[in-house]
Amino acid sequence: MSYRILQIALMAFSILFQTPQLFADNKTQDIDLKKDNKHPHKTEKYFFRKAYRSLKGHPKHNQKVQLGPRPFYLVNDMEESRLKKQLKECSDGPFYRTDFSIGHRGAALQFPEHTKESYEAAARTGAGIIECDVTFTKDRELVCRHSQCDLHTTTNILETPLAEKCSVPFQPADPATGKKVSVQCCTTDITLEEFKTLKGKMDAGNKNATTVSEYINSTPSWRTDLYSARGTLMTHKESIKLLKKLGVKFTPELKSPSVEMPYEGDYTQQDYAQQMIDEYKEMGVNPRRIFPQSFNLEDIQYWLDTEPRFGNQAVYLDGRYDDPTFDHTDPSTWNPSMEELVADGVKIIAPPMWMLLKVNEKGEIESSLYAKRAKGAGLEIITWTLERSGLLKNKGGWYYQTTTDVINNDGDMLTVLDVLAKQVGIKGMFSDWPATVTYYANCNNL
Repeated sequence: MSYRILQIALMAFSILFQTPQLFADNKTQDIDLKKDNKHPHKTEKYFFRKAYRSLKGHPKHNQKVQLGPRPFYLVNDMEESRLKKQLKECSDGPFYRTDFSIGHRGAALQFPEHTKESYEAAARTGAGIIECDVTFTKDRELVCRHSQCDLHTTTNILETPLAEKCSVPFQPADPATGKKVSVQCCTTDITLEEFKTLKGKMDAGNKNATTVSEYINSTPSWRTDLYSARGTLMTHKESIKLLKKLGVKFTPELKSPSVEMPYEGDYTQQDYAQQMIDEYKEMGVNPRRIFPQSFNLEDIQYWLDTEPRFGNQAVYLDGRYDDPTFDHTDPSTWNPSMEELVADGVKIIAPPMWMLLKVNEKGEIESSLYAKRAKGAGLEIITWTLERSGLLKNKGGWYYQTTTDVINNDGDMLTVLDVLAKQVGIKGMFSDWPATVTYYANCNNL
């Protein structure tokens, strides 16, 4: 067996400098190769790929990652197909970090979002880019939270004396009248010093709870509290320092403020957008390693105009699905159009993944018109979010709304990812569990 691998390694070396892109796409799937007798599930293509990767010597290939059992479970859960066969052939790796795999709030499927532990888990499971959602405290310090007003669901604030400072203190539900829980705790309710005394928890809140404990202890069954005992909250600067140490790239999202802007009369949206960029400059981060995001097109334009080295990699998060006049299947409702976005300097667009997909008459998932128009206009595409929908036997919910007719098992998320990667041509995939995307990306040399 070792002699056979050596033969294949020598073959790879002999063509390495003639056809370096041979394995950079998916054409290797079409090569007719014999099975190995000792390992019938592995073709010569599999060993050829391993030899090529070793000889290629890419720095990423030296960044060993730990994927855990989930990607392998998902592959086994797939219906029999050529894709499943290909993915199974990659079960022995090698596995390494890739920018195609983006840690959404870290690794939020199993770790409290936007915590040190969540970011570390994302890096360990192969995310090459990790997200800090950026908002600000009462004293205008930047911190990592998905929303300015989510402390009541993502931290233990309701169990601390700081609960008294919440803009809407906890009021329990009343089963007799049908009244739901009323509560809102914002980062602008507290100072940075106070924020740092809190602990992150899994994002959850039971709206029918009659006690604080019942409200807090409501993590969805498809997530876990196993790693929530010590969720270390992060300032934006602390996240930069940590992610630099981990060797990954950055994709901070400037969150829309829940407070009226200008905050306290003199802290403008532009001040806020600039402060986020200034902290990367202060920490000496190369702009090429940063992909700032916003749902607010004016933020993108501000960075393009005032900080072009950062703005050129800015990601426009397309949230127009909330606009009743917008129809992702009808280009006449897209304002601005894809071409207008490009003309204004936007280079990367990031819609939810359902906007990029449709099911054709044969029951196959394929690229949507939205996806084709975006690529046709010259936009690169990033999308969100894998591993955020619970069990797919329930059709996947919001993130799969254009493909629910053909979704019935957890392995189907890899079929969806395959279409997004190969047909839509996405640049990267946000995931609440990066290991799943890392496995797929490594198997396809992405």
